[in-house]
Amino acid sequence: MPRAFTNAIRAAATSLWLILLVALFLRLAYMWQFQSIHPRQGVSVIPFLFESGNIAHSLSTGHGFSSPFRVDTGPTAWMTPLFPLLLAGIFRIFGAYTFHAWAATVLLNISGCALACIPIYFAGKRIGGIALAAGAAWLWAIFPNAILMPVESMWDACISALLVATILWATLALEGSESAESQRLRNWCAYGLLWGIALMFNATLAALFPFLAGWLVYRAHQHNRAWLKNAAAAIAIIILCCVPWTIRNYRVFHQFVPLRSVLGLQLWLGNNDQTQDIFRGDLHPIYNAAEREKYVALGEIAYMQQKKQEAIAYMFSHPAREFHLVLYRAISIWSGGTPYPLVDFLGTPSLRFRTVLAFNIVAALGTLCGMIILFHERSPFAIPIAAFPLIYPWAYYLTLALPRYRLPIDPIVMLLLAISIQRLAQRLSRPKSSAAPQPAQSEPEARRKRKKSRAPATR
Repeated sequence: MPRAFTNAIRAAATSLWLILLVALFLRLAYMWQFQSIHPRQGVSVIPFLFESGNIAHSLSTGHGFSSPFRVDTGPTAWMTPLFPLLLAGIFRIFGAYTFHAWAATVLLNISGCALACIPIYFAGKRIGGIALAAGAAWLWAIFPNAILMPVESMWDACISALLVATILWATLALEGSESAESQRLRNWCAYGLLWGIALMFNATLAALFPFLAGWLVYRAHQHNRAWLKNAAAAIAIIILCCVPWTIRNYRVFHQFVPLRSVLGLQLWLGNNDQTQDIFRGDLHPIYNAAEREKYVALGEIAYMQQKKQEAIAYMFSHPAREFHLVLYRAISIWSGGTPYPLVDFLGTPSLRFRTVLAFNIVAALGTLCGMIILFHERSPFAIPIAAFPLIYPWAYYLTLALPRYRLPIDPIVMLLLAISIQRLAQRLSRPKSSAAPQPAQSEPEARRKRKKSRAPATR
């Protein structure tokens, strides 16, 4: 095969522009197929009849951040404000519960998912070079969950995926920054702003911040860089981003609600004597009239506190059942939505379902192998990357496991899968008699070696 042709294939395979175009095309194609087989009236209304859409409708009609259950139930702190505000803006422009509003929201979701290719590409490039970068981005471009969810789910998961991928990229870039102290301070402030925006979209991401920030501080200490002022500036920016929402919640509820109020209900729905292995939603106030009346009578904060107490009491009094529920929720999160992946794979006639399930199982195994590889190779990036799959899902292991809940960290899942595939390919391609391969060099390590090789000899 001519070298020019080989180089052209390699250039195309590692082209970020091509990856972005394919990612966008696949999602737009599914959007077109989805709207062509479903009635327009259905796609205009049904996807928005959940908490995020109901709050957005309340905002767009001038009733404030309230009423997550399609009826007037008063102010809420059910979720952080940015995604409902975006939906409300779409409703104001295109009309509430219209096909054009659905299309605009889907395009917003598609844009978030497609653009996540960019930060995951550059994060992969920093960790293991251009081949790993392209592999991770390609996997994200064709990942079934990231093709289906933007069209089917009107929640913040797609934008959260973009923010999470950007957070990883920014974390790695900030660790490797060799700029002047003034520039580092500015970069840390930008990092804090990124985190503040992310938390106003998805409060669950707060669990990751101590691990990523702690790793950055540790690396700065290793390289004898000043870190206290920079870290304090980033934390101050994050707090400033959250303070307006916290003040609003205190004025409305007369209690300290820093981000969101819904933990108590989520915990109870996943931990009571009627909880099943697969979440059915029968007890959720959006479906259950009795629970909704109790929510209105007690008020949101008192209702959430009561549910939290009931859930904790159940969890401690039923340890064996709790272990079972946590285990099956973990399986559901990593299989793509089912606690019985093998049974469902063999029992369903749907090729699409089997494909999605198989991809998720491979991704879960690749994530585990990728983390093991990074720690075995003593990669400096092992801790920040592993924090996403190890820490983030615990909020859902303990509460509810829905397919969309894992999507925010799936760009990092694809990165870990790409690492596993790359190492497997290296092992299979090398001659049996050759020595064991060296771990792939990260971009900064390779750059330092090049500089050293170019340095003049000294006597």
